[in-house]
Amino acid sequence: MTQPATTAPPTADTAKPKIVLAYSGGLDTSIILKWLQTERGYDVVCFTADLGQGDEVEEARLKALKTGAVAAYALDLREEFVRDYVFPMFRSSALYEGYYLLGTSIARPLIAKKMVEIAEKEGAVAVSHGATGKGNDQVRFEMTAYALKPDIVTVAPWRDWDFQGRADLEAFAREHQIPVPTTQKDPWSTDANMLHISFEGGILEDPWAEPPAHMFKLTVSPEDAPNEAEYVEVDFVNGDPVAINGEALSPAALLTKANEIGGRNGVGRIDLVENRFVGMKSRGVYETPGGTLLYHARRAVESLTLDREVLHQRDALGVKYAELVYNGFWFAPEREALQVYIDHVAQSVTGTARLKLYKGNCLVVGRKAERSLYDKDLVSFEAGGDYNQHDAGAFIKLNALRMRVQARVDAKAAQKG
Repeated sequence: MTQPATTAPPTADTAKPKIVLAYSGGLDTSIILKWLQTERGYDVVCFTADLGQGDEVEEARLKALKTGAVAAYALDLREEFVRDYVFPMFRSSALYEGYYLLGTSIARPLIAKKMVEIAEKEGAVAVSHGATGKGNDQVRFEMTAYALKPDIVTVAPWRDWDFQGRADLEAFAREHQIPVPTTQKDPWSTDANMLHISFEGGILEDPWAEPPAHMFKLTVSPEDAPNEAEYVEVDFVNGDPVAINGEALSPAALLTKANEIGGRNGVGRIDLVENRFVGMKSRGVYETPGGTLLYHARRAVESLTLDREVLHQRDALGVKYAELVYNGFWFAPEREALQVYIDHVAQSVTGTARLKLYKGNCLVVGRKAERSLYDKDLVSFEAGGDYNQHDAGAFIKLNALRMRVQARVDAKAAQKG
């Protein structure tokens, strides 16, 4: 439920400029809140987006006020997130570098959009975030802010302050009595929303090291998943999933259900060394159980309902679409133009997929659609259908003509040589 801003007692100096901080309540943003106050002289308005993190959203709002924020917002964005960001992205079948379902990337434009809206409401002159100067999120937050409010000031503490690492941050936290959530047991960074959880940093910076078993939160290990397969059916209408196992659900509720089903079967873990937009490689471990389930279900329905050339063209554009989302160009004109094409293509994607989930595997075992392009009579080994097999010979010769010509030219050149 959307929580209204709660204002702390007024400060003595009411002339301070305001800044809106994307606040999670974790180590980095807790310290940034205090740093913006003590080192930059801002009154800080905190904003926490509820994208499915649970109780920690309200906990973050209260912590922000206790740490000195002049106001704190906690907005329930779950339905908007899935309906207006996740599902449109899914229509493109986007995968970054062949694996990543873009769980962190797709959340950033929505968070940044709300930051700008709150800044306008509060009369803030700037926005801030906890992304490091080495990562992608700084680009995503700031590109969105500039696209929506060109004159906004962005403050990126990780690019400006003198802290060199976690030890310096923890020392600052102790000095200002800020609780430190990081422990020696879990030395990595996480980011969670309804679509996924990401893990990076710490012991994961060694790309040879296997992630510890206790790290994962959304999925059981494949070894511990049930010994019997679970079947699930997903219905699609005009490109979007609308029901699971015959139960119609809202976008957020459907993704939640898909997460539960995929998670208990160990589906949706990937371990990826990816290329960041800023130019370096990084190692990320991701859990995306519901997204993985819906990705395979959607492609099953598309295999029946999309023309070959349209499907291939959409997939080729999907690679570019994934790069745009990953690199922070959600509100760029080229992404918006691609979306028009992708949404048009998706109008044909209506049908049902049946999946078999077993110990980390997500297998398509059935698909059906009222307007299916699959013609059993055409493809059958038995006689019948509007297809003359003799026509294939001429088809093959015509398509091979240029290669035959090249082969003859090469053979003549070899004889002369």
